[in-house]
Amino acid sequence: MIYPIVVYGDPVLRKKAVDIKSDHPKLSELIESMFETMYYCQGVGIAAPQIGMSIRLFVIDTTPFAEDDPDAEGFKKVFINAHVVEEEGEKWKFNEGCLSIPGIREDVERKESITLRYMNENFVEHVEEFSGMISRVIQHEYDHIDGVLFTDKLSPLRKRLIKGKLTDISKGITDAEYKIKVYRK
Repeated sequence: MIYPIVVYGDPVLRKKAVDIKSDHPKLSELIESMFETMYYCQGVGIAAPQIGMSIRLFVIDTTPFAEDDPDAEGFKKVFINAHVVEEEGEKWKFNEGCLSIPGIREDVERKESITLRYMNENFVEHVEEFSGMISRVIQHEYDHIDGVLFTDKLSPLRKRLIKGKLTDISKGITDAEYKIKVYRK
């Protein structure tokens, strides 16, 4: 099932998501639908808040970045109840976009590597370090389950320059090539 993408302005994108248990209803179907939605929207990652669910779940497939980072080839993973153990290394900039903020791309600084404690789709716990593009995609999706958007990491000037576009997105005025869900009070 392909979900509509929740866009900027919806409070679910600002909530700190909650951990789930292994008996979460229809979890395997949800994970499958999240991958299907991500691929349909041509994303490399998607977090549950982006489809309106405030739970600590995100999926990634970094294969589109394989040309720039060979480690990204075929890297497809499910992250459940993820929590950052450590962020390390130099900060580096990369031009990021987000399915929930269609049409806006900005340079974002992130640390080079991240150590994460998480469960996979079988609820097996892992503590793993990731670096490069894989780390960046994980950090971006992890931010979603903490209620943080990439635009929060921009300078005050950059934020002012895109304010009008963000307002338009929150009203559903966007050229997204996928179905979106706009928050209505």
